[in-house]
Amino acid sequence: MNIYDISRTLHCKTPTWPGDTPFSYSLNWTKEETGSVNVGSIEMSVHTATHIDAPYHFDEKGAKVDQLDLSVFMGRAIVVDVSKLKELNRVSLEALLKGQEKKRVLFKTNAWEDEEVFPEGIPSLKLDAITLLKELSVPLIGVDLPSVDQLESKDLEVHHLLHETNIAILEGIDLRNVDEGEYQLVALPLKIEGADGSPVRAVLVRE
Repeated sequence: MNIYDISRTLHCKTPTWPGDTPFSYSLNWTKEETGSVNVGSIEMSVHTATHIDAPYHFDEKGAKVDQLDLSVFMGRAIVVDVSKLKELNRVSLEALLKGQEKKRVLFKTNAWEDEEVFPEGIPSLKLDAITLLKELSVPLIGVDLPSVDQLESKDLEVHHLLHETNIAILEGIDLRNVDEGEYQLVALPLKIEGADGSPVRAVLVRE
């Protein structure tokens, strides 16, 4: 069994959305102080690095993290290299996704070049591509980007249409060392009551 870690590392230089809570880890008690253990704590936005968006993130009536169906975040997945495509639209994706019904689709764009710098611009799915994903009964999509929408978007059309078509959202994955092909995905969110998102440890598994 081969396991590929597609999670971004959380550390003091991990970039987050401008103005959002940066990641920090501190060792509050040391083994020397307690006589038995080290005890640390973290502070971060739930949308830092590799994470899932709950519908509540962009819809006041949407489900929160602790209400999500966990089966969506584990199962058959394909990695698709779209780094050379000019647009992520239906026409450009049809051939790549032919015969891939009911699989989670992870888009490898390679557009987030410096992992310690928040990108200034990113590609995003065109709305007609989401119609194709719906027809293929795709339960989840993942992107190696901070968002499925353009960074400056306020209406979040892609988020909303994916939600309307029952497609879950995984963002900030790292596919640089993963080849195209089929895998088993595991990207489970933490059980955070009332949360709009959650960090995940995302891995791909191949026998």
